[in-house]
Amino acid sequence: MNENAKNNEIETRKIKQWSKLKGENSWTMFKVISEFVNSFEIMNNTDPCISIFGSARTKPENKYYQLAVDVARRMTKEGYGVITGGGPGIMEAGNKGASMDGGLSVGLNIDLPFEQSHNPYINPEHNLNFRYFFVRKVMFVKYAQAFVVLPGGFGTLDELFEVLTLIQTKKITEVPVILVGTDFWTGMKDWITNVMLEQEGNISAKDLDLIPITDDPEEIMTIINDFYSADESSIAPNYEM
Repeated sequence: MNENAKNNEIETRKIKQWSKLKGENSWTMFKVISEFVNSFEIMNNTDPCISIFGSARTKPENKYYQLAVDVARRMTKEGYGVITGGGPGIMEAGNKGASMDGGLSVGLNIDLPFEQSHNPYINPEHNLNFRYFFVRKVMFVKYAQAFVVLPGGFGTLDELFEVLTLIQTKKITEVPVILVGTDFWTGMKDWITNVMLEQEGNISAKDLDLIPITDDPEEIMTIINDFYSADESSIAPNYEM
């Protein structure tokens, strides 16, 4: 291509530009920092917890709502607090179960234009509100000794696979991740096994051990207690920042 042709190509190439770029975006960092500071001050004074993920749209009559209540209540009997996203559905069920016997019930709420408003079962001093998803995710992960994942939508899958990625890449301590709901999760795990592992080789066979599936609250606690039975000193925040 000669020089004239190159110049003509440059002249005709479309240039993409921002339609709107706010000058105050650089000041957003101070909002982020303040959200981190406030959250750390509260969460650093909580006892060890287990994070429960699941859909905000699950109704109280749904079998998974009651299962989440039972699971959370069982966790508090073992001395763990419960962290949820603070909203309705499975989150509400988790906080409800935690609060039934006076257990620690933490809610990490996110400002959304729909769906999200905090449920009434959160300890008032542990009811946190977030503007930024990524700050909220740090709190979910840093202070959880295990992750219990009930049926949910895109948000639940996002939380699940982020935790698995952090464990797989050793960015956080390996802790139990338990899928609750055999009917819901079995198809996904089969796809992970048949396609991601066997067909494409995108994960290792041992990665499948990270996601046991059960419907039994007692089995959930057995998995968690067995994990920590050899060394209770391993109960600590998942990473330093």
